[in-house]
Amino acid sequence: MIRSMTGFGRDHRIIDGKEYLVEIRSVNSRYYEFNAKLPRQYMFLEEKLKSLVKSKMSRGKVEVSLSIYNITSNDTAVSINDGVVENYVNVLRAAGEKFGLTDDISVSTIFRMTDAFNIVRAEADEDKIWENVKLTAETALDKFVQMREAEGAKMKDDILEKLGNVEAMTAKVIEYAPETVTAYREKLFAKMQEILDNKQIDEQRILLEAGIYAEKIAVDEETVRLRSHFVQFRDMMNADEPIGRKLDFLVQEINREVNTTGSKAQDIRVTRLVVDMKSEIEKIREQIQNIE
Repeated sequence: MIRSMTGFGRDHRIIDGKEYLVEIRSVNSRYYEFNAKLPRQYMFLEEKLKSLVKSKMSRGKVEVSLSIYNITSNDTAVSINDGVVENYVNVLRAAGEKFGLTDDISVSTIFRMTDAFNIVRAEADEDKIWENVKLTAETALDKFVQMREAEGAKMKDDILEKLGNVEAMTAKVIEYAPETVTAYREKLFAKMQEILDNKQIDEQRILLEAGIYAEKIAVDEETVRLRSHFVQFRDMMNADEPIGRKLDFLVQEINREVNTTGSKAQDIRVTRLVVDMKSEIEKIREQIQNIE
């Protein structure tokens, strides 16, 4: 199934007094690039998240954002730092006596002293944290993949429509090619007739010249290869593996054959068709840049 390289997925849940939020987004890239935005105390999860996301995508620049909030305070213990508070009180009272200040020390005064408290957080259970993050990330990842597949389905329809246009124009080139040789032979015969003033014309010489000309402008090999590429292209579009790079290479080959056909073209109709074919191929190429 074709997947776009752009996508977004998000999941949010509350587990064991903690709120978990995971967001996954990606944009185009030639390779797999991973970046994580994690709270500092949860950096140990980065490699685990990288492996998890990598299992669902092969190409694209992806960013995973993780937020974890405590809803309850069960994992945090707060106590008074008695020694520090006592020193603060003694110093403040001494300053009041020295400078004749009113002693207005209160509990709120002490609360403003950040080092007056001991804050101890319980050591995180890394396995349990990862279990909860993984559960959230897997749901976000499923939504992320679904979006990429939905975008990929739209691109597939558009690409196949444009490929059909190129196939139809290739059929026209095949139709016009013999007519070009016939027209040249008739033109050559008329020219020889004019030069020789209606004298006897060597029919074999005309046929030989027309044959040489036909060989120079023949596009049989190019159109045969084009048709083979079209079949291969459609097969790839139905593959169950990442195909972006393969399609990109195949489009280059298709474009090369069309360019060769254009360089041989002696018929204005074929020349115009080649211009239109190249335009459609470029549109296909641009779409392929978005495929995983």
